[in-house]
Amino acid sequence: MSEATAIIDIGSNSARLVIYQRSSQYGFHLICEKKSKVRIGEGAYEKGGYLQPIGIQRAYFALKEFINTIKLYPVTKVISVATSALRDAPNGSEFTEWIRDELGLDIEIIDGQKEARYGAIAALNLLPITDGITIDIGGGSSDLALIKESKIVDTYSLNIGTVRLKELFFDKGKSRKESQNFIREELKKLPSTFKQSQAIGIGGTARALSKAIMKNELYPLDKIHAFSYSVKSQNGYFSDISSLDKRMLSYLNLPKARFDTIREGTLIFGEILSHIGAKQVITSGVGVREGVFLDDFLKDNSLLFPKNINPSIRSMLDRFDTPHASEKSKESATKLFKLFVDNNYIDSSYLKSLIHAIELTPVGYTFNIYKSYQHAFYVTMHEFNYGVVHKEMILVAMLLRFGGKELYRKEIYKEYQELLPSKKEFKILSFIHSISTTLHENSATKSFEFSLDKKSLTIQANDSLYMVKEKLEEIERPSKLELNILDKQEIPAYRF
Repeated sequence: MSEATAIIDIGSNSARLVIYQRSSQYGFHLICEKKSKVRIGEGAYEKGGYLQPIGIQRAYFALKEFINTIKLYPVTKVISVATSALRDAPNGSEFTEWIRDELGLDIEIIDGQKEARYGAIAALNLLPITDGITIDIGGGSSDLALIKESKIVDTYSLNIGTVRLKELFFDKGKSRKESQNFIREELKKLPSTFKQSQAIGIGGTARALSKAIMKNELYPLDKIHAFSYSVKSQNGYFSDISSLDKRMLSYLNLPKARFDTIREGTLIFGEILSHIGAKQVITSGVGVREGVFLDDFLKDNSLLFPKNINPSIRSMLDRFDTPHASEKSKESATKLFKLFVDNNYIDSSYLKSLIHAIELTPVGYTFNIYKSYQHAFYVTMHEFNYGVVHKEMILVAMLLRFGGKELYRKEIYKEYQELLPSKKEFKILSFIHSISTTLHENSATKSFEFSLDKKSLTIQANDSLYMVKEKLEEIERPSKLELNILDKQEIPAYRF
């Protein structure tokens, strides 16, 4: 079994364990996740930041369980970090020394800038972004990283967090205005360079808000990572959340698990978005834990995946022990795609998604050759998480779903219609995918030439396509497009 790395993240609100297993140089996947709402910082902000017995006790038992869990997996490395509650606590080092003596676990207390850097490493590698500001709202601090042209330019940590705001203001019945003023005073410390139109929401508050927005808008896809929305469209909603009495939160489609700090978190998030001039938010399902892992995983690659590597695709092909799609197959798909673009059938922006679908087509065969396209669809829907926006992910999955004879099925297309190309463009893409995979999976011929006019597509090969012709004829064609196949049918001399 491949080696695995365990990451323990101790925040003000929760302690988490994640275990990632390496599948190749650039492939990895999550094999275990545990969470405990330890609230280690409970009561600390009113008592000079000192960790209190109730939080210490909960943290001890959670960490003990984490260590027992780690023993069940092929873990070769354990990395444990702690954030604002411990770095703010005068007895934070005393706590980590006690844990080391009692449980044998070394905990690194990281500063806010390092925390922000980890979040930015995760976002840069696992979201389709090149510019923006990451915002990670924790219990004691909010950590930001400025990203420009795929580089982390600066980081900053603000002393405003959900638990801190809750204990200093909300629990004492102080006004929303007082809380706002406290946040705005802290935001004045943020360097003036922290201005970007795109914000990357990291952490529990950002994810809870995105889940609620998706529910409010009847969003067709149940996937938080890479979900995006405009700030302007949600300003009123955010204001409602931070202003309401806690008992009214259940009417706003918010997760119950976040009720205790969602008002505070939303107020902080809204103020930061306004201060940095954000117009769009993209939600990150990854953060500090993934950043800590990638900091180690990519240490020999300048902390970035190569541009031609998508970690999700690499991981899927690794785990399902799948033969990778040939370069010739991708070459044929590219040739066909450009022909249809040149003839104004389709927009040029879909090429990357088409190639991803070609790469992932063999995954379905791992389960069963019958209806393999349905298996590939299911795996892609659940595992193709990184480096693409939702529209790209669902397009790839749907191209795989309609492999073979079908190009389009109304009831399935309709479910995700708002995220997909037009019906006409989708049929063309599906046709290109089906032709390319059929040619290279059913013929020993590796090179094909194509030509296209308004009424017909011609496929030419320098060898026989006897076996593949029947399968090509079975493929549904968009807009009654004719299919012509020109191959060599040479038969050697034979005495009858």
